[in-house]
Amino acid sequence: MAVLVKNGKIVNHDRSFKADVLCVDGKIVEVGTDIAVPENCQIIDATDRLVIPGGIDTHTHMQLPFMGTFAIDDYYTGTRAALSGGTTMICDFVLGGKGTSLIENFKTWKGWAEPKVMCDYTFHMAITWWSEQVREEMTEIINNYGINSFKTFMAYKDVFMLEDDEMLECYRHAAGIGALAMVHAENGHIIDRESKRMVAEGVTGPEGHEMCRPEHVEMEATQRACVLADTVNCPLYVVHVMSKSAGKVVSEMRRDGKVVFGEPIAASLGTDGTNYWHKCWRHAAAHVMGPPLRPDPSTPKILMKQLACGELECTGTDNCTFNANQKALGKDDFRKIPNGVNGVEDRMAVIWTKGVHSGIMDENRYVAVTSTNAAKVFNMYPQKGIIQVGSDADIVVWNPNRSRTISKDTHHQAVDWNIFEGLEIHGIAEKVISRGVLAYEFDGDKFHVEQGHGKYVPRQPYSEYVYNRIHQREKFYKPEKVEREPYTGPVIKLPQ
Repeated sequence: MAVLVKNGKIVNHDRSFKADVLCVDGKIVEVGTDIAVPENCQIIDATDRLVIPGGIDTHTHMQLPFMGTFAIDDYYTGTRAALSGGTTMICDFVLGGKGTSLIENFKTWKGWAEPKVMCDYTFHMAITWWSEQVREEMTEIINNYGINSFKTFMAYKDVFMLEDDEMLECYRHAAGIGALAMVHAENGHIIDRESKRMVAEGVTGPEGHEMCRPEHVEMEATQRACVLADTVNCPLYVVHVMSKSAGKVVSEMRRDGKVVFGEPIAASLGTDGTNYWHKCWRHAAAHVMGPPLRPDPSTPKILMKQLACGELECTGTDNCTFNANQKALGKDDFRKIPNGVNGVEDRMAVIWTKGVHSGIMDENRYVAVTSTNAAKVFNMYPQKGIIQVGSDADIVVWNPNRSRTISKDTHHQAVDWNIFEGLEIHGIAEKVISRGVLAYEFDGDKFHVEQGHGKYVPRQPYSEYVYNRIHQREKFYKPEKVEREPYTGPVIKLPQ
């Protein structure tokens, strides 16, 4: 099967140019003009359209078991929705509890995903406890199971959270095997204490979720995680940067030479935490996630500017959706509301609207933050993240001049609400090519692939984009002792 995309403007992270793209057997085989059309070739006209690499969502949780229930969007509905928005690959999390085997957890999650996925996927691995077994399994996971990124939690005390000494050991080992450490940065001890205080003082609604974990709780943990990782010369990826102060920490660490990457998400770029004070409990609860959205309405624009200028790196969604009746588990106590929001379908459009359409970033930076940088950071480039010969044929025909209004009534996700409800977005994925096949067409809302179309993408350790500076520092930043004459003077005697 061959697909030829004609008459469009190709937009990569480094340049834009007019050219056609020929895809054969899932790969891009020719980019240029006057391409000879092979037999049995499907031709897609991209006149007045942009032709961009398929989006890579760096952070999803499909059908996640959490707080006694499962996320309502599974690997089928979640990846189907992703395709419709122009995302052709998700990076999901294997997230087992304390005391569980990383390898067995991987097998469980892959068993859930493989028969259902409609786009390509890969995994990050969560480290929710620390032991010699975990250390050994990290090595096996990176060598034999294609995962090169490991996430630690500084929140969710007694569930997922690690203490600082455990994080140090985890990060030290991650650096030794060529992995990228990831972190959910919030001070779990403060959250545990303050959430109890809020309930005791009668604050039981969704607003209490934000009030018990304000942005300085995220900022402090972000700073601490960066220091821990840098101490053992380990690269760090800060997931879901939700506040201006956390974004500032990442920016300052990068300016100081630390190997740190920050990931804002569609939610933190497209809406804000004033929703927690909405008079409708259902509306407010829909926005509950950790870390929470921030009530400062200037936050999304500031984070977008940081993303545009290179202070922040990638964009995900933390897509982890629970229906209203699932969120209602916490109707009398915000601590029992399952955490999570949507975004996998709307990420590309929200970032185009709030970033490019508004004039904050250009089209090339847009491609970088929605696709290319993710491919580089997680060691999938140039297989993913660029339109060039030899790369995977994951391509989006993007119309920047069309608009639509986001609604739970028309989105493809299974969840019965949408945090971007009523937002008019500019920019539409009119045609989406996945693995060299026309997978989705916006006009007519047509899907042309089935469950199981997507494939698992294994990744190798030691991403050059991440580890070049790490390796250089190992050569020149060795501690050196001072040669001196031994001390021969008196030494006091301590009492027994």
